[in-house]
Amino acid sequence: MKWQGRRKSSNVQRGKSGGAPLMFGGGIGGIVILLIYFLLGGDPSSLPQQSSSTNYEQSQSSEEQAMLEDFLSVVLADNEDVWHEKFKEYDVEYTEPKMTLFNQTTQSGCGLAQSNMGPFYCPLDQIVYIDASFYNDLKNTFGAEGDFAFAYVLAHEIGHHVQNQLNILGQVQPLRQELPEAEYNKYSVAMELQADYFAGLFAYYIQEKGYLDQGDIEEAMNAAASIGDDRIQKMSGQEVNADSFTHGTSRQRKNAFDQGFNYHDLEHAMQFFDGLKYQPEFQYKR
Repeated sequence: MKWQGRRKSSNVQRGKSGGAPLMFGGGIGGIVILLIYFLLGGDPSSLPQQSSSTNYEQSQSSEEQAMLEDFLSVVLADNEDVWHEKFKEYDVEYTEPKMTLFNQTTQSGCGLAQSNMGPFYCPLDQIVYIDASFYNDLKNTFGAEGDFAFAYVLAHEIGHHVQNQLNILGQVQPLRQELPEAEYNKYSVAMELQADYFAGLFAYYIQEKGYLDQGDIEEAMNAAASIGDDRIQKMSGQEVNADSFTHGTSRQRKNAFDQGFNYHDLEHAMQFFDGLKYQPEFQYKR
């Protein structure tokens, strides 16, 4: 991705330390266990905590960390430009989210943020929380290499902010208290696939602006496939259980990104709720 020397977002802030990170046996193995659990939609607070004297080791130098954070700031700025442009087509004002960069832990509006959880969007404070060291987890643990694989991750989280603005999150999340877990998981999958669609939409527009290098789209699609529920369950030694899916299979996630890239509109983004009894109304018709 062509990102160096371009505009950085002004919506980037530094998170304050929130205490020692959770460690499960120490080392990368424990981190992967929590990371996989979190990506599957689990509540990390329900996991048994084990004390460890092993220090948390940064997997890249301070120079590499700074470069990755600069990259994320440019990608956030690109997301701002894309979504302002897209919302303007529907005569709607886009409100920019913030991004909190942190090391190890910080406090979020949704509770304690930890590096080993992976990046996430908190709708309560409208902030994306991300530790740039996740780039190495994405590459080394999930086999998703390339800078645009990391850009896809941030664009996916911004996709959740778009859902928040369209009141999709506000309409769907209360169903968690009303439906059995397996039934609600279908809505969770729909929301996650829609966020992948929005990431594909983002990719289309920045390609049109000439910011992508050859192979960038393949990097993003590989990243989407690498964190499918079925693949993560296999990685964690579990049997594949469709009823527990919260994000979608590798194939579904890759296809959702591809559809966002090909259609790049908001109407087609509603398709992921097809077949569900509840369908959020999309009120911003052109």
